[in-house]
Amino acid sequence: MAGTVADAGGGEQQASRYAWYVLGILFVVYVLNFIDRQVISILAEDIKRDLHLKDEDLGFLYGTAFGVFYALFGIPLGRLADSWHRVRLMTVGLALWSTMTALSGFSRTGGQLALARIGVGVGEATASPSAYSLISDYFPKRLRATALSIYSAGLYVGGGVSLFIGGLIVQGWNRAWPGGGPLGLVGWQAAFLAVGLPGLIVAGWIATLREPIRGLVEGLPEPERHPAPFQAFFAELLTIIPPLTLIGAARGGVRALLVNLAGLAVVVGVVALLIVLGEPKPQWLAVGTGVYAVFSWGCALRRRDPATFALIVGTPAFLCTVVAYGLNAFLSYAANFWAAPYALRTLGETPARAGLLLGSSGALAGFLGVTIGGVVADRLRRGNPAGRLIVVMVGACVPVPFLIAAFTASDVWVFYPCLFLAGITASGALGSAAATTQDLVLPRMRGTATATFFIGTTLLGLAMGPYLAGRISTLSGSLSVGMLSLLAVVPLTLGCAVAAYRLVPAAEASREARARAVGEVV
Repeated sequence: MAGTVADAGGGEQQASRYAWYVLGILFVVYVLNFIDRQVISILAEDIKRDLHLKDEDLGFLYGTAFGVFYALFGIPLGRLADSWHRVRLMTVGLALWSTMTALSGFSRTGGQLALARIGVGVGEATASPSAYSLISDYFPKRLRATALSIYSAGLYVGGGVSLFIGGLIVQGWNRAWPGGGPLGLVGWQAAFLAVGLPGLIVAGWIATLREPIRGLVEGLPEPERHPAPFQAFFAELLTIIPPLTLIGAARGGVRALLVNLAGLAVVVGVVALLIVLGEPKPQWLAVGTGVYAVFSWGCALRRRDPATFALIVGTPAFLCTVVAYGLNAFLSYAANFWAAPYALRTLGETPARAGLLLGSSGALAGFLGVTIGGVVADRLRRGNPAGRLIVVMVGACVPVPFLIAAFTASDVWVFYPCLFLAGITASGALGSAAATTQDLVLPRMRGTATATFFIGTTLLGLAMGPYLAGRISTLSGSLSVGMLSLLAVVPLTLGCAVAAYRLVPAAEASREARARAVGEVV
């Protein structure tokens, strides 16, 4: 049975020991997730030299190539998490992204590395929809932000560990084999292999977990098992993977096809204009593909599942929360990626030393920030349904002076402490925003809600933040200018968080009623 026990009145619930055990394993998976995602940061200078790339290319490889496909496949995989066995889905995904990370080590060109990063993105898209849904079914609402924050701390621990391990491997390998070692691999290639292969072992551990009963923790009846989850998954692909999206739209009738084509025309026009103005084709073709795909999916969702559409896309409180955290991630992803190149390039640090100091301080700052932020958010929510959004507002504003100080620093002992303070104050927003979105939907919709939430962190944050910092760095010749230019989004981040704060109470209170109004049986 799912890992919670209700009291006689059916109200307060406690998480079982097995629930905490599951959370611990999911934390390990998320650590691996971000080791494989983030290790490219400490390797960036060597990759740039060996593959003859620019800063904007590094931003594309780290953010866009990974992030767009993570977002696109996150939606159908989120739907699969809502209708199939979540533990099995995560097992397959972990094996896939670990394999693709290892294969990154055999890349000889930027294009080959981009293809491997796409594969990592597709595999990692299985993780959080499955994990968020599992955690929400193992932990009662009053502990949900805490549990999600502990899980989310794996992001920072994994990012920190990746820098430490990657820095040690690349420096040690290149010292031992200056001209290339076994199989002709240089240090950055060996680092990809070293961090990718352990995930295959952990995938076997994940496969042993029990699947909880959906909705039991909230006293809701167990939803009927989907009769054909993979048929639904492939149907979902038709709504989001171009050019299959045209087939999916045509199935909805002439009007649906015309709306889809109109959206495609707008996206093509904007992307063409950006390319004419001199912007790099790979970046904007990828982003344009992502934007059109999400538009196509949203239109299809409205036709096929009006209740899920109403509680996610049709709920301004949900969208404002997603955008607020997505813009928070816009800055965080950029700072996390470019911190190591800044330390190596501007401050003269070695890979091993930069990896150790950035990795350990980043892991500690993220773990403390996201965990404390989750606990505070849960306490604020007790007396205020929108209380968690206060933590999101803090995460939007307080890190700004620390980021300015860090990316204008000429001394490492200014740089590292300021990055630590920026990390600890920004990271608290993640669990708060994630828990808010989970509270706004029904249990059967949680995987889809998670995938939608991560659209903000990928298309807004990961696909745009690191790239734009790199692009502006390329144009200006200053990585500092590239990073600090991104602070222009802070007022918009705060505005979206304030709007969400005002809208969430009514949206949560009317959740079931709005679902019933469009045909949901609750």
